Amino acid sequence: MVTTIIKPKKTFSLEDFKEVWRYKGLLYFFVWRDLKVRYKQTIVGIGWAIFQPFMTMVVFSVFFGKLIKVPSDGIPYPIFVYSGLLFWQLFSSALSDTSNSLISNSAIITKVYFPRIILPLADTANKYVDFFFASLALIFLMFHYNYAPGIVGLTIVPLLLFITSATAVGCGLILASINVKYRDVRYVLPFFMQLLLFLTPVIYPSSIAGKYAWLLSLNPMTGVIKAARSGLLGTGSIGWHSLSISFVGSIVLLSLGIYFFKKTERYFADIV
Repeated sequence: MVTTIIKPKKTFSLEDFKEVWRYKGLLYFFVWRDLKVRYKQTIVGIGWAIFQPFMTMVVFSVFFGKLIKVPSDGIPYPIFVYSGLLFWQLFSSALSDTSNSLISNSAIITKVYFPRIILPLADTANKYVDFFFASLALIFLMFHYNYAPGIVGLTIVPLLLFITSATAVGCGLILASINVKYRDVRYVLPFFMQLLLFLTPVIYPSSIAGKYAWLLSLNPMTGVIKAARSGLLGTGSIGWHSLSISFVGSIVLLSLGIYFFKKTERYFADIV
C-alpha cells in the first residue's frame, strides 16, 4: 500500500496558478454557494446590495452633507459620497469575508484537499455581484444630477476593480492566515475598518487634508476613489500619479499576502 502525502509549497509558483485554474469549477461552486446562502430566505434578496450603500449614502448626506457641511469639490454630496461608497463597500466586504474564509470553511479544509487560496478568491469574486447591482443606484444618481462618464472614466473601471480586489485579497490573505491561529482578528477587524473609513476620502475630498494629502495617497483606496469620481462623474482629470501609487501598493500587498499565505498554509488543517 502506497501512502501519498500532499504538502503545500512555501512559495507561490506558476504551477499554483495552473492548479487554481484546474479547480475553477470548485471556485465557481464556492461563489454560487455563498451567494445563495447570503440571500436565502430574505424578502428583499439581492436588493440588499443596493439598499445598504444607498441608505448609508442617505445617512452620510444628512449628517455630513447637510449638518456638518463637509465640502465635496462642487459635486452634489449624495452622488459624491455614493461614488466613494461603491468601491469602499467592495473593498471592506471582500476584506471582511476573506479574513474569515478559512475559519468559516474549516470543515472542508480538514477533510478534502484543494488549493486553499480558492476560498479567499471566491469570497472576493462573489462581491462583484453586489457591486454590479449597487452600481445601478449610481447610474440613477448620475441621471438625476446630470452627470455623464467620459470614455476614459469607463475604461479605467476594470483597473479600479483590480486595485480594489488586489488590496482586499492581499490584506485578507494575511489576516486569514493569522485568524486561523489567533481568533482576535474577528474582533479587531471591524474596529480597524471603521478607522480606515475615516482615513479614506469616502465622505470627504482628499483636498481637505491640505499639505498632508500625500499621507492619504499611501492608502491604495484613495487613488481608486479619486479616480472613480473624476472618471465616472467627469468632474476633472484623473489623478494618474495617485492611481499609480495605489496600483503599486495593491501589487505589493497582494504579493505579501500570497507569500504569507503560502508560508503558513501547511498548518491550516492542523489548527483550524
